[in-house]
Amino acid sequence: MTRLTGRALRLTVFVGENDTWRHKPLYSEIVHRAHAAGLAGASVFRGIEGFGASSLIHTTRLLSLSEDLPVAVVIVDTEPRVRAFLSQLDDIVTEGLVTLEDCEVIRYVGRGGIPGATDTRGKESS
Repeated sequence: MTRLTGRALRLTVFVGENDTWRHKPLYSEIVHRAHAAGLAGASVFRGIEGFGASSLIHTTRLLSLSEDLPVAVVIVDTEPRVRAFLSQLDDIVTEGLVTLEDCEVIRYVGRGGIPGATDTRGKESS
């Protein structure tokens, strides 16, 4: 069972939806590396509109610009674990924005620790 409460660090990586690493979506590579590093969790959020260093606005409203929408990968864990993970981003995030923010986790418990909850395969835990 994973438990995380109290002070934590939130890592957010902003990249483009079309950014890749070895022919795979970059956001997917970040999530898989976070998982392999044993971090508490990672989520990917797809933006509906935004712009970055290129100053080009990407939006879902215009078909000609609906490609390469902004994507944010958010990871929350203890500060030492997140900071140790940062080096894994150095060689794969060539364009984008990486931010760190202090945060407070109120409650984080993995599904395996809640009776009656289902795991990632839909099986009920005891």
